[in-house]
Amino acid sequence: MSTSQNKNKKILEQVRDIMRLNHYSIHTKRSYCDWIKRYISFHQMKSHADLKESELKIEQFLTHIAVHENVSPSTQNQAMNALVFLYKKVLEQPLDKKIDAIRDKTKKNIPVVMSRDEVSNVISFMNDTQQLVTKLLYGSGLRIAEAIRLRVLDIDFSLKGIVVRSGKGNKDQFTTLPVSVYISHDHFFGA
Repeated sequence: MSTSQNKNKKILEQVRDIMRLNHYSIHTKRSYCDWIKRYISFHQMKSHADLKESELKIEQFLTHIAVHENVSPSTQNQAMNALVFLYKKVLEQPLDKKIDAIRDKTKKNIPVVMSRDEVSNVISFMNDTQQLVTKLLYGSGLRIAEAIRLRVLDIDFSLKGIVVRSGKGNKDQFTTLPVSVYISHDHFFGA
């Protein structure tokens, strides 16, 4: 393995360690590491010294991905967040100057959302576990990982609520139990 690969790996190991300590989600870890690798590759960095002049290099990279790779503004923001994390949290290097990258000017589309009847129709074709998880996702706003980790003791039928343990940001929270799940809980939970 070359010296530059060792340095890059070392930086990425530091990134992963800090993210692990701060309980970042696995998706954020992957995304940030991917953006940091692309940034290092774009500037052909071979040592820690190449990470200097940070604001200018970040601006060049963000402009490049907007202009030449046609990424959306939200994707460009994600790349920016990864690089800010790298400099501020990992390298402990302040970003004092303005970063003024070119932004993509694509129009925003209004998302297409299914009506209640359409959702109900789709759910009616599901059975047992798939139907229960879908009702929890739709009715409680749970994320997939939260629904999969859910235990029966996390459901409070008397309060009609769900305790979500170690959710986003590694925080516990309380959310509502969907009426459709509450009404049919005898079938799923044998209560």
